This record gives sequence, structure tokens and C-alpha cells, in this order.
Amino acid sequence: MGGTRDVRGGLALGRCQLLGLAGFAVAGVGALVIGALLLVPIGVGFRLLPPAAAALRRLSDRYRSWAARWTDTAISPPEPLADDRAERAEPAERAERADGAERAERPRRRAAAVLGDEGFWRDLRWAWLEPWLGGLLVALPLALVEYGAFGALVQPFVWRHLGDGNWYAFIPVRSTPTMLAALALGLVFIAAGLRLAPRVLALHGRWSRRLLSAPRSTELARRVERLTDIRDEALDAQAAELRRIERDLHDGAQARLVALGMTLDEATRLLGADSADGTRAIGDDDISAARALLLEVRETSARALQDLRDLVHGIQPPVLADRGLGDAVRSLALDSFLDVHVEARLPGRLPAAVEAAAYFAVGELLTNAAKHSGAREVRIALTHEDARLRVTVADDGRGGADPSGGTGLQGVRRRLGTFDGTLALHSPRGGPTTVTLEIPCVSSSPKTSSCSGTV
Repeated sequence: MGGTRDVRGGLALGRCQLLGLAGFAVAGVGALVIGALLLVPIGVGFRLLPPAAAALRRLSDRYRSWAARWTDTAISPPEPLADDRAERAEPAERAERADGAERAERPRRRAAAVLGDEGFWRDLRWAWLEPWLGGLLVALPLALVEYGAFGALVQPFVWRHLGDGNWYAFIPVRSTPTMLAALALGLVFIAAGLRLAPRVLALHGRWSRRLLSAPRSTELARRVERLTDIRDEALDAQAAELRRIERDLHDGAQARLVALGMTLDEATRLLGADSADGTRAIGDDDISAARALLLEVRETSARALQDLRDLVHGIQPPVLADRGLGDAVRSLALDSFLDVHVEARLPGRLPAAVEAAAYFAVGELLTNAAKHSGAREVRIALTHEDARLRVTVADDGRGGADPSGGTGLQGVRRRLGTFDGTLALHSPRGGPTTVTLEIPCVSSSPKTSSCSGTV
């Protein structure tokens, strides 16, 4: 465990070093943008500003990508630069026919579009703050490690040549014991820097999110657009579900009940009266045929009842309604021929719709693992933290899963989208495959659930 922590600390330290060096590029591009802004009054800045703003956006996008990959800090990007949108919207024919006056006016329009872009000003603010505050932040673990390396790797060899005025931190290095104390202190500094680096990297990710996230107006517009798409998808899914239920009833239980009624009519005819005076002797053959028909009625009614149970199970499984999500997922695990391990740590019952969405999503993922992955073992973890249900399904299969290659994962993503949930897939070639589902929800009560424990 200690070796793993050291490796993570060393990796985080290297990333801090990269961020520190990248800060010089940020400062340079920020200065370039400021120079272009200062040259706008004399006309030169109209041509310099759009490419400088595009370079700044590429750099800020790189920082957003680093924050997401290194610290799992998602930073929503702003809308593309207004200049880029205007260029894409302008037809090629118009650009070809543009006369000299229009070509001369185009740089002004592009620069005006950049100046009116709120995301550009947020990028520029970040470009001037990041080299100072962000750079100072990531320099802290670097300084500890470098100063510790001097005490641990340099002091033991040079302290005799530095005279009596050599101090390392608060230790006057004038003898072998004080040199050993400086060496020990240097090792402490190195360990502190390695331990601090991951925390500093996470803090830098949060700092970048505060400065680089899309403006609130953009976030609200995206939220409205996403909710509109979710509503349309939910309506389509509801209509498809109603059609499925109607089809299953028509082709299953309804057909069997019609057949049951016809069989009962036939049995009644065999046992009924058909002579002129309304009476006749019922022969042994009639009784045997009626008995066979009644046995057929019993079998048909049992199949119709099973069809109805299957239909209800597809809508809301009884074990899910009675026992909760953890035990319902365990029932899926028991039905699978794979070796499925379930670990559920849920504080209480969740909203019924959320439990149903998670249940059917896990069922679809288990089906995919059994059909396509070649896996032998699947591990499922269910947790509820920070008002979010998190479900992780990991298998040891061959990997290479592609959401665009079929309807299974797309259907799961649509089902989760109804609750503003997310699906994250990690499936490199050769495996393993890990699917993480997150659904915002609140536990209904702090009472102990039957979902705790492992299977």
C-alpha cells in the first residue's frame, strides 16, 4: 500500500511540474491577447485578436482535459468562440463572392464577435490568475521535494566544504550528527511533498473549475436543452413501453384467455343437451373428451397467469418492490450463469422509479457481459453518497465495448437520462470493462435496508 501511495504521489508530483511549466505558456498567450486588445484602437488588433483568442481557448481546453483526467473534476466548457460560429455559419459561396470592402470588414466583425463572447473574458481572467495563484499552488509540493532532495542527497557530500555558516532549515550543519539530522529532515520534506502532491492537484482542479467553467447563462441554456431532450426521450420511451405491454397482452395472455373460453365452450357442448326433448345420455367418450378439455383449460389458464406475471415482472419486479434494490440485484446475480459478486451499501430505500431504472440497467449490463464480453466474473457495487446512487459493474471480459455498436448501452443511457443520470464506460481492448452509473436521488429514510452486505 505504501509503494502504491508513493507511485501516485510521484505521478501527481510530475503533473504538478507539468502544470508549473504550462503556466509560462498561459502567461505568454495571455500577454499576446492583451497586446492584441491594446492594438485594437489602431486597427492592427482586429486581425490579431481572433487567432490569439483561439490559441487561448485551445490552452484552456487542455487544462479542462487535464482536470478531468487527473482529478475527475468535470469542467463544463463554454460555447465555441463566437468568431468560430460565425465562420461556420457563413456560406462558402458568399465568402467566394465577397468583394474587397466586405473582406476588409470581416476582421472587424470577427474581433467584435470575440469581444462579445463571455467565455473569452473568462478565459482571459484565468490566463492572468493561473500563472500566479495556480502556479504558486503547484509549486508547493515541488519546493518541498526539491528542498528535501538537497538536504538528503546534497548536504551529506558538501557540508564540509560550506564552512560553519551552512544551515539547512533550522539545523546548523557543522558536524556528522547535524548532517544526519539534515538528511532525516530532507527525507521528511520529500515524503511531505509526495504526500501533498495529490491533494494539491485536486485543489488545483477545483480552482480551475471555478475559473474555467462555462458562464451560468450557458449552463442554464444547456440545462434547458438537456431537459427538453430528456422529456422527448421519456415520452418516446413511455409510448414504446405502452406498445410493448399492449403487444404482450394481445399476443400472450389475451390469446390464451380466448383459447380458454373456446375450450370451455367445447367442453360445455359435450356435456350439454342436444336432443329434441333437451336430454340425452352422456357417454363415456363425451366424459373423457370433456375431461381432456378441462385439463387443457387448466394448463392454458396457468400459462396465461404466467404471462401476466412475466408482464408485471417486466414493469416492476416484485422483489424490487418488496425488498429493495440491493436484494433485487442479488436476484439478478443468482439468475445469471456468470460468477456475480454484489456489494450493496445503501442506507435505505430509494425512490421507486430510481430503483427500477438502476435495476433494469444492471440487468441489461449483465446480459451484455454474458452475451458479448466472454467474461467469467462480474462485480457489482451499489453505493449512495452525496445524494447520488452510484452503481459500478465490472467484468473480466475481453473489453472493447462500444456504445454506438448496439442499442443496449444506448437504452441504458436513455433510461438514466430521464433522471439526469450519467453512464461512464471504460472498456479498453483486452479488458476489463467497467461501467459506472450515477443517478441523483435521496434516500427515503435512514433506516437500515436489507441491501447491506455482499453476495
